[in-house]
Amino acid sequence: MIDIKTIQCNLLGENCYIVSDETKECMIVDCGAVGEFEEQFIKDYIKEEGLTPKLHVLTHGHFDHVMGSKFIYETYGLQPVISDRDAELYKDYKRDASSMGYTADYDLPPIGRCVNDGDEVTFGSHTFKVIHTPGHSKGCVVYYCADEDVAFTGDTLFRCSIGRTDLPGGSMFQIIQSLRMLTQLPDATKVYPGHGESTTIGYELATNPYLDR
Repeated sequence: MIDIKTIQCNLLGENCYIVSDETKECMIVDCGAVGEFEEQFIKDYIKEEGLTPKLHVLTHGHFDHVMGSKFIYETYGLQPVISDRDAELYKDYKRDASSMGYTADYDLPPIGRCVNDGDEVTFGSHTFKVIHTPGHSKGCVVYYCADEDVAFTGDTLFRCSIGRTDLPGGSMFQIIQSLRMLTQLPDATKVYPGHGESTTIGYELATNPYLDR
């Protein structure tokens, strides 16, 4: 059984997730924390729950999802896990931030591991499969745990919507193909997106105009 804590970060309302299980190990997903308040909130939660962070995984390389990587590295010694197709986007996050009107004035830590479709990441007693879902960016991935029927979809799939495809590396054709792959997951699969509320695959099939099976 896993516990999932959602922490909304930065001005874009990015969802950072802390995922833990009975071993008290945890995986941090997309830390976009900026500033002392957000960082302290994450540290307090991890300390109060007695957790040991083992992984920091990124669903993609856009600046609002990666800008807390420095904090995670300096606090817990974790280098981020990201798709090799978004490695350059991660490394160039300052320019990505600038293109959206934001200023990024610090360097991020080196990437710890690059993953591809079909790879796995593990913490505690749980394993998550990496599903490559390009369209919002070239290297978008979903982290899916079949045992728990849980998927962290980043900016590929939102509640009643999908990620934008007009940014560099985006593709409407590719994201539609990626969404069709995700609809093969069980209807009960709980979806935790990069922004907004959680949902399920079944709910999205019934309500999201971009999805069909």
